[in-house]
Amino acid sequence: MNTFTFSQATGVAAAVQDNAAHDGAAYLGGGTNLIDLMKENVARPTHLIGLKKLGLDAIENLPDGGLRLGALATNADTAYHPEVEKRYPLLNQAILAGASPQLRNMATDGGNLMQRTRCYYFYDLATPCNKREPGSGCSAIGGYTRVHAILGASEHCIATHPSDMCVALAALDTTVRVSGPNGERTIKFEDFHRLPGDQPERDNTLEPGELITGLDLPAKGFEKNFSYLKLRDRTSYAFALVSVAAALELDGNTIKDARLALGGVAHKPWRDKEAEALLIGQPATADTFRAAAAKVLTGAKGQGTNNFKIELAKRAIVRALKQATEMNQALDANAFQNSNP
Repeated sequence: MNTFTFSQATGVAAAVQDNAAHDGAAYLGGGTNLIDLMKENVARPTHLIGLKKLGLDAIENLPDGGLRLGALATNADTAYHPEVEKRYPLLNQAILAGASPQLRNMATDGGNLMQRTRCYYFYDLATPCNKREPGSGCSAIGGYTRVHAILGASEHCIATHPSDMCVALAALDTTVRVSGPNGERTIKFEDFHRLPGDQPERDNTLEPGELITGLDLPAKGFEKNFSYLKLRDRTSYAFALVSVAAALELDGNTIKDARLALGGVAHKPWRDKEAEALLIGQPATADTFRAAAAKVLTGAKGQGTNNFKIELAKRAIVRALKQATEMNQALDANAFQNSNP
């Protein structure tokens, strides 16, 4: 491991100033991804700034009816928070589908957004990787691509974003709060992560030195009709081949509002608002769901060993939307049984 210095920040402004004072500095929250990258010599920060004493771990109601997740709240505390379980069960499901209990106890909400790809070639220093070393080439293209992107890729990179939590955050229209050398600002979640283009080394739109301080969830949580479906090679502790966050607002069998986001298929959580628009005003039927799935996968391109993901994603979308529709039916059935012992 390369040598580095360490300091413990006691405030957001102090952390940002410390970052600016050190070339090659990095923020350290739970460290569940960064430390692994350092062990593999993929990340080589020269200075780490500890964030644990910043007090950004609260989960609080907002005046507009939304909910603010502190950037340093752990994934476990977030998933099991009463307000999240009650009002944002889609987020609860997505978090619990990711990693292991031990990792969720350490990983932070802000850090979850900052995860780097799990592309085999990114972690293998013996192979060229444009994300790791810009301009060196992409070994995944023409290589083994089972876990790689089918949407939004470029000739420079076909890596995927690994997060489950971020797929739900994308579907829920989350806002990211950051603080940096130029002050505080907010970023729409859909604008936070980047597609690779010709700069695959840039995962997100943060400016140098900016620090995530919180995540704001809107009041609307789609708590009645939702589903997070994760398809993977094994049930425990595996990244998604395809995942789907589906959320519906229903009036009888008619779809009044819809959210649809995918994981495991692109360089960022993939949300297709045009596909969502196709659902609105339509009956909640398999034909409607298949039409939306076809729209999402328009332009999808496999790389050989991941061609199967195109059809898998279509079927996963239909299944997740069907599960979201049936969720309300199950709740109504339970309510009826409880009222008629």
